[in-house]
Amino acid sequence: MLIDWFTVGAQALNFVILVWLLKRFLYKPILNAIDAREKGIASKLAGADAKQKDAQKEQDDFQGKNKAFDEQRAALLSKATDEAKAEHDRLLGEAHKEADSLRAGQATALRNDQTRLGQEITRTASDEVFAIARKTLADLASASLEERVGAVFTRRLGEMDAKAKLTMGAALKTSPSAAIVRSAFDMPTGQRATIQNAVNETFSANIPLEFKTDHDTICGIELTANGQKIGWSIADYLTALDQKVGALLGPEPATK
Repeated sequence: MLIDWFTVGAQALNFVILVWLLKRFLYKPILNAIDAREKGIASKLAGADAKQKDAQKEQDDFQGKNKAFDEQRAALLSKATDEAKAEHDRLLGEAHKEADSLRAGQATALRNDQTRLGQEITRTASDEVFAIARKTLADLASASLEERVGAVFTRRLGEMDAKAKLTMGAALKTSPSAAIVRSAFDMPTGQRATIQNAVNETFSANIPLEFKTDHDTICGIELTANGQKIGWSIADYLTALDQKVGALLGPEPATK
């Protein structure tokens, strides 16, 4: 069989032209489209990956913030709980202190009231005893008893210590008026003379005396001159005893 090389060459040329045409107008656009599509897909995938990373980052940030918020909330709750407990303990302590102080104050007030009541009762009883004693002595006083009191008074004049004697003597001698002798009863003339002689001998001078009756002088005699006074009376013993009892009882309770 004979080969038609012209036909073969023409067919080969046609094939080359066909390939070139396919490559030029078909394959290349398809490849470019495929490449562009792959690039678009890759870009979209990259964008999606970036968005996913951003979303993951936002999620991590949210979780971190949420964790920090939970920790902060727990810390604030713990702090509030501690402060509330501390305030509760403080208020409870203050309440206990106030209660203790109130109980102590009430106990002190009760003791003071008991002490004051005891003092008032004792003082009232003491005053009544002394008042009764004074009244009894005043009722029992008589002229004969006053004579015995006069004798005691003259003896006391002779027993005066030097200092008291010097002071009273100066008062008697410098007094612009007569010295006063007070007694609960009117002294008879003889007793007055006895007391006058005792005063003159004691102070070595002629001392003018004026005798007066003073019913408040219970069973006693009192000599006064120029602001000075000497005397003897049962009332003096009662007064001294009253003062000692008053000192033991302390000051009178204040009136509410």
